[in-house]
Amino acid sequence: MSDTTPRLEVQNLSRHFDGKSAVNDVSLRVMAGQVTCLLGPSGCGKSTTLRVIAGVDYQDGGTVLVDGKVMSGDTVQVPPEQRPIGLMFQDFALFPHLTVGQNVAFGLSHSSATKRERVRELLDRVGLSGQADTYPHQLSGGEQQRVALARALAPRPAIMLMDEPFSGLDERLKDEVRDATLEVLKDEGTAVLLVTHEPDEAMRMADEIALMRDGRIVQQGAPYNIYNAPVDKKAAAFFSDINVIKGDVHGALMSTAFGEFLAPGHPDGAAIEVVIRPQHLRIDFDRAGKGPNPTPQDGTPARGIVTRARFMGRESLVEFQMDYDGSILKATVPSVFLPKPGTALWLMIRRERCFVFPATD
Repeated sequence: MSDTTPRLEVQNLSRHFDGKSAVNDVSLRVMAGQVTCLLGPSGCGKSTTLRVIAGVDYQDGGTVLVDGKVMSGDTVQVPPEQRPIGLMFQDFALFPHLTVGQNVAFGLSHSSATKRERVRELLDRVGLSGQADTYPHQLSGGEQQRVALARALAPRPAIMLMDEPFSGLDERLKDEVRDATLEVLKDEGTAVLLVTHEPDEAMRMADEIALMRDGRIVQQGAPYNIYNAPVDKKAAAFFSDINVIKGDVHGALMSTAFGEFLAPGHPDGAAIEVVIRPQHLRIDFDRAGKGPNPTPQDGTPARGIVTRARFMGRESLVEFQMDYDGSILKATVPSVFLPKPGTALWLMIRRERCFVFPATD
């Protein structure tokens, strides 16, 4: 196999139920050792895509290839048990009547000595040395998840498909177990396709994110690029809270409380929206109680009246009603900052962090 051949390649995949499209023209590639996250809201087609790749569901169109070999297509349908694919789901699905070691060895067809060596190796790698004779009910949720990982990796699959595998874990365990899982998968050189609806999980684990909506991949790329160059307002809003400033185009410009924004490519009279995240809306403490004093980077400051302030743990969220048009904007401030409602403050906007999109509603 060439180093440039994707371990997993999906071409123009589609799946319909009762005449409705659940997966629509999905294409993606995952290389060996790469983690790709299918990210999107519930019902957008993520799990259906995974089931088709695994072979437990059939596509209505498109092709699935592993190491360049067709697993399913117009004339080929390799049974799921014959595909070099491991599966991990939210339900660990461990056999309660088998020990940890027996669970890990369940899918192996090697000699007894080879099985024992593979089980020992994997339990060492997932931090469960000496637990081979323990039963699943004697383990914590995080330990059970690691047993499920070891069992899925035992046959050395080329690809690991993971469907919300950490959602059943206590929040305190998630980071620890995710990091340990990612380390093992990377060491094994396994190509990973992970389904999740949690942006933080995708950003933490993925080399590449495929953002799905209504059965389609609407944007695909490295986490940094997806976050900092969203394809539309919905994509921006999926990763964080957003502020939306509405207006119309006049002479390729849109007027706002923060000055004029360039709107190239939008015709006069077109409704557009400037989108900015709360962490990029800056409170100008030096100008508190003073008038505006524009700067080249941030443009015109605008005055807002505090309507609510809440401490969120690592930061404070402050809501403002803007003098300019009465709209509500949110800003986040590191640490504790809780101004009283009615306090007037000047806000600055980081123009390089703004996105300009056509209005959608």
